[in-house]
Amino acid sequence: MRSNRLAIVGAGPSCTYVLDRLAATAQAATTPLSLDIHIFDRAGQFGAGQVHSSEQPVTSFLNRIVGQVAFAADESVVGAGPLLPKEDRPTLLDWCRARFEETGDPVFDLAAEDWPKRYVHGLALADQFRRYVRMLRQVPGVEVHLHHREVTDLQERSDGSLAVIAGDGEHVLDADHVLMLTGHSSNDPARYPRQAAWARFTERHQAAFVPSAYPLEDAFEPGQASPGSTVGCVGMGLTGIDVILHLTEGRGGVFEERPDGTLSYRASGQEPDSIVMFSRAGLFTFARPYNAKERDPERLEHRGVFLVEDAVHRLRRSAGRPVTIGGAEQRQLDFRDHVFPVIVLEMACLYYSTLLGADFGRCLEAAARPEYEAFLADGGRGAPSDDSVRRLLAPVEACVDEAAQTLDAVLAGTLALAAAKEREWDAEAALRRFLDVVFGPEQAAGLVARIDDPALFAAGIAAAESPWRHPKSVGAQWFSWERSVRPIDRGSFSTPGEYRAAMLDFLDLDHRWAAQDNLSNPAKAAADGVWRDLRGVLAAAVDFGGLHAASHRDFLDVFMRHHNRLCNGAALEVMEKIRALIQHGLVDVSAGPEAEVELDASSGRFVVRGGVTGAELPVDILVDSRVHPFDAENDVLPIYPNLLRRGLVRKWRNPGVGEPDFAPGGLDLTEDFHPVRADGEVDRRLTLLGPPSEGVMFFQLGALRPNQNHHVMQDILCWMREFWGQDGTAADTVGERITTGV
Repeated sequence: MRSNRLAIVGAGPSCTYVLDRLAATAQAATTPLSLDIHIFDRAGQFGAGQVHSSEQPVTSFLNRIVGQVAFAADESVVGAGPLLPKEDRPTLLDWCRARFEETGDPVFDLAAEDWPKRYVHGLALADQFRRYVRMLRQVPGVEVHLHHREVTDLQERSDGSLAVIAGDGEHVLDADHVLMLTGHSSNDPARYPRQAAWARFTERHQAAFVPSAYPLEDAFEPGQASPGSTVGCVGMGLTGIDVILHLTEGRGGVFEERPDGTLSYRASGQEPDSIVMFSRAGLFTFARPYNAKERDPERLEHRGVFLVEDAVHRLRRSAGRPVTIGGAEQRQLDFRDHVFPVIVLEMACLYYSTLLGADFGRCLEAAARPEYEAFLADGGRGAPSDDSVRRLLAPVEACVDEAAQTLDAVLAGTLALAAAKEREWDAEAALRRFLDVVFGPEQAAGLVARIDDPALFAAGIAAAESPWRHPKSVGAQWFSWERSVRPIDRGSFSTPGEYRAAMLDFLDLDHRWAAQDNLSNPAKAAADGVWRDLRGVLAAAVDFGGLHAASHRDFLDVFMRHHNRLCNGAALEVMEKIRALIQHGLVDVSAGPEAEVELDASSGRFVVRGGVTGAELPVDILVDSRVHPFDAENDVLPIYPNLLRRGLVRKWRNPGVGEPDFAPGGLDLTEDFHPVRADGEVDRRLTLLGPPSEGVMFFQLGALRPNQNHHVMQDILCWMREFWGQDGTAADTVGERITTGV
């Protein structure tokens, strides 16, 4: 019996998760197996992949707390099938605790809410990968081969298999199934006008251009970004933050704690003179809040009240524009006009429920429900987004206005609490919650003790200080979407120095809010609860052409930036370092919003010019410090351009109706992740998970989470069921057990 040959291209985290499922199900098979697994990784970083390599700079942090990372399916995963014994599927937290006991190395001494170094995650991934490979090799009839080689092409063979071609053109093997897990790559700068112009400029002048920051350890040539030079970073997100820490702490600089708990920076002398950070918004991603939900995610993660999948379906019926995509009819929405108003409503209600308590939140829901139902039924009547937002918020704001008048009078001592209780909502409960949020439980308890004496209570409020810089009145804490995404008032600065001061003030405020946590701080609760916890609803609105072409472009260009800034930021520890580096003067944020890069031929340098602040900042080395979106046609590696050329895959297009089509760059994939070929046929020999689905699907990457029935594992199971079903050696046992969850 010929072995069923599986080729896995890319050996990063997703490959590790796949091997967990293959090991568990292969061990459970009750009929003979004949499976030949070949795993290819161009960097040779088996288990971790290049992005999570254990060899990367120690200054880079994983963007998730240690308690939220797993490597294997667990009891929460619906339809997972056989699970490995618990000792063979530790979470990252379990793995770190065991490693700390073995080594005593403090880098592994982590609590569930701590942020691990990214290389630590890489070490754990590689360890789990090796464990799963050993298990598979112990199963009779299963072979596993590891290839430290780049796969550059796939070719069709006459027997229906796919020839796997390595970087030197060698035909390595013929595979019955190919699973592409290539992860993040980068794009050829020569194919993008702005980046191409920057690259051409450096060919004629002394300035340097780094088109992609990753892998960070190889981003700069020896002698680059050295003392006497200025580095400019296009992008202030997580990649830009990685670059900053690599060029400062990674060069021997030290962060020291001041008596007040903040950090200062002591330079090593090996850093560049300045690191200029700039972007369209002029903002870093916001600090991730302390995750108070981690103690009981099932109970504490936010469940949508208004932003639910049923609302998306109803809006499609009332306002969706019919279009045919891939032979099927879809009713497309406008994200800004149809979905966004509901997002703002959900955020506002969660914000005020956090500020004034669950009972008040229920009153808000009741008040908002009639207009919300009408909006779903009429699809907004063609009104622009701003009008629909005002329409949905009007009942909420009327309730909050009444609460503010009542509670602020009590806080000021002009209204006794007994008189305030004559409301539809529990005024005392709302007041107590407000005091807890603004002052913290200890101060709040002291204030509540004075609550029956209006004058004494008001004096206590006047004397108290909020550790989180919250205003001491309800009326001063109005929810505003605009303020959520643009927290630095455009009217508060006009010069580089004023913007720097405003940025430092915001970083202080954001740090305090993040430290308060995602259940107690209204702004962090609203951002985290909607844009993170309800990400599945956003996917239901966006996936497979759920938005019309122009709106889809708008979603990726505008709203994904908001998503990343609001809920996908860096750890508190990291952002405190960034603040210290700005205060030190090494990191320069004075360009502010709307900054642009200009080419100065006279000096041979780039110049970053602030569109609002008027800053003019010469730069020697320009770094594109953003994660490149997947673009199959323009990928810097050859595999996807070659697959396109052969017609094995095609790019997905959102068809425009009276407008241009929109092609985000990702591939045309079915819901079970098989590519649609150039001839329109689905190729079930080939499965692609992760970045290649960007565009046709929303937010497909992410580390596996424990106890979450996580979407990453569900995507893998989708492939697994079909793979075992097509493998005639075990179709009657393994495939059935995965499908039934036994």
